[in-house]
Formats: sequence, C-alpha cells, structure tokens
Amino acid sequence: MTAPVLLVIAHGSRDPRHAATVRALTARVRALRPGLRVEIGFLDFNAPSVPRVLERLDAEGAGAVVALPLLLTRAFHAKSDIPAVLREARTRLPRLCVRQAEVLGPSPLLNSALERRLREAGVRPGDKGSTGLVLASAGSTDPEAIAVIAEIARELRHTGWCSVRPAFASAPLPRTEDAVRALRADGVRRVAVAPYVIAPGRLPDRIAAGAAEAGADVLAGVLGPSPELARLLLDRYDEARLPAARMASLSA
Repeated sequence: MTAPVLLVIAHGSRDPRHAATVRALTARVRALRPGLRVEIGFLDFNAPSVPRVLERLDAEGAGAVVALPLLLTRAFHAKSDIPAVLREARTRLPRLCVRQAEVLGPSPLLNSALERRLREAGVRPGDKGSTGLVLASAGSTDPEAIAVIAEIARELRHTGWCSVRPAFASAPLPRTEDAVRALRADGVRRVAVAPYVIAPGRLPDRIAAGAAEAGADVLAGVLGPSPELARLLLDRYDEARLPAARMASLSA
C-alpha cells in the first residue's frame, strides 16, 4: 500500500523568510524519511494554496493525504479554517481520502527544540539556575491555546530555570517586554527570551523588538527547521495514518 502524501499546511506570510523556513523544514522531513512524498500548502499570502495542492494530488491519483497543520496550539486555524478548507476539498474531490493530523504542540520535542535554540544563543546548561526565561508565543484569543502556553511555561520551570514567564506577541497580555521587566522586578539578573514560534515574520519580529526594548540578555532564534521539529512532523503524520492502516490490515 502506498503511504499517504504528507501535506504540511502553513499559514503563510508576506515575509519571505516564512516560506523559506517552511521549505527548509519540509526538506529535513524528506531527508529523515526518504521516499515519503511531502507537499506544502499555504492558507494565505503564499502559493501554492491548500486547495490547489489537493487538486493536483487528486489529478495525479495520490489516493490518500495526511494534512498536517503547521501550528503549535489548537486555536482558530486548527479548529475552523483548516477543517473548512479540507471539508470543501473532500466534497469536490471524493476520490481523495484526506485526514487531518493533530497540531504539533504540546510535545517534549518542541521543548527540546526550544532548549536547542537557547543553547545556540549562548545559554549553557549551568546558566539556567540564574536565568529567567520568557516563553514568547504568537498569542491567541482561544483560551485552550493560552492555557497550553501557560502549562508549557510551568513545565519548563521544573527543568532548572530560576523563573519562567509566558508572553504573547498579540491578543492577550503580557507582552514580551512586560515579562522581561517583571522578571527584573523579581530580582532576576539575567533574562533569556525564547520565541515559541516556528518561522520568522511580523509576530516574531515583535517578540524580538520587545526583548530588545526591555533589555533582555539573550534572544533565541525561532524553532525553524530544527531536527526535533522535523521528527515531530513525522510523529504526527504517523499518528494520523497508522489507525487507518491498522483498520485496512484487519479487513484484509
């Protein structure tokens, strides 16, 4: 049986760094699993769009697709936008079996990718006990997404950081600069900011500006095409496709 195509669904951005990062990430996924067909579709701003990719796959006789949202939390895009696009595609393309995978977070692999970026920015393991961490996410109006970020911050606090505070680039407060200043007010002398975002763009730039404005000592890079993130994409792909594969084997 041919493995389903992995369709990575990215939000898209006017910032060219966004699409370049998504392509670099999918290239790493292909390298991890040679022979797996990996496609990219964008919801907005960039081409190809998700509907156009699905139409092409249907025309080529792909048969089955696992649509994987390149999202860290279950918010509006995961709950509304992407399901609507996929429902419309299933109606128009009845021969194509399309399954939506779960979003990427939360996951220990994401925490590992975050720690990798902090190490690359100069935070050594022995520094954590004297360093406060700002976990800076894009932000959302969805309470479930906000709760996930708060829980990740609590988990990271137990890995050796002297203090961890969540921050958001949009929607809820606090902003990155607010969280940095709050840590300083608590007596934390060294502060690191870790963007909990996948690709560069307007909101990550806002995080970086807030870190600079408040005088953070360390600013890590975005998660980007890290090995951990590439492995996580394959984990979510397998979780979505394997139940269907097991059912097929049972009925064979």
